[in-house]
Amino acid sequence: VQLVESGGGSVQIGGSLRLSCEASGNLFSESSMGWFRQAAGKEREGVASIRTSGTITVYDTSVKGRFTISKDNAKNTLYLQMNSLKPGDTAMYYCAADWCERADFGYWGQGTQVTVSS
Repeated sequence: VQLVESGGGSVQIGGSLRLSCEASGNLFSESSMGWFRQAAGKEREGVASIRTSGTITVYDTSVKGRFTISKDNAKNTLYLQMNSLKPGDTAMYYCAADWCERADFGYWGQGTQVTVSS
């Protein structure tokens, strides 16, 4: 079982990035998926999640209207489109899988860094 994030980088305020998370095996098709982030010196927080079916998404209020979570089941890939980025979005971003929707994100990727600066 493996989750591999990509797409992070440095961007100016107001810019956009799209994060990707590729999952191996059957994990993706049997899991709710989520994006989390952890800024330096802060606790990890949930950013967005999507149900296995892909029909239900949930966003943290801090990103609602700016970020979009989506999934491509054919590619076993989760995405996070991030627009109107702010310095407060600077963090390490992780994708995670909640296998069989057990309310337990037990599988995690290694993270990808997003830095937003002026």
